[in-house]
Amino acid sequence: MTAPPTPAERLADLARLRRVRDRVDREYAQPLDVEALARGEHMSAGHLSREFKAAYGESPYSYLMTRRIERAMAMLRRGDLTVTEVCFAVGCSSLGTFSTRFAELVGMPPSEYKRVSAFAGAGLPSCVSARVTRPIRIREARLGALT
Repeated sequence: MTAPPTPAERLADLARLRRVRDRVDREYAQPLDVEALARGEHMSAGHLSREFKAAYGESPYSYLMTRRIERAMAMLRRGDLTVTEVCFAVGCSSLGTFSTRFAELVGMPPSEYKRVSAFAGAGLPSCVSARVTRPIRIREARLGALT
């Protein structure tokens, strides 16, 4: 049995997790995976996944996909790109996986979101639009409604 981490070790771990999160925020459109993220911070993928989920409430992959979908939503609201162009612009390599994940987080397929959002945010300040349009996992929204 190992001893619990010291406060200094815990702070160092949190700093590494923050660097991983910041890297995902910056490089969301790049080909990132948990192995590469962990390697960049000299951690095992399993340790990174466990610690990231404990700190932020979701796995690194889930966080990455949420950021990609968030960026995709903004691009689709602009209306000047096709769903396929947006899919590849945010770093997804499969239109099917992108569409499935988008629908899971947003509640509708990207093509429908693009059509509906063209009118939904008209006239809203960008800070309000960003908050209102932040993706929420449908599963979490349902759980929140039950509590």
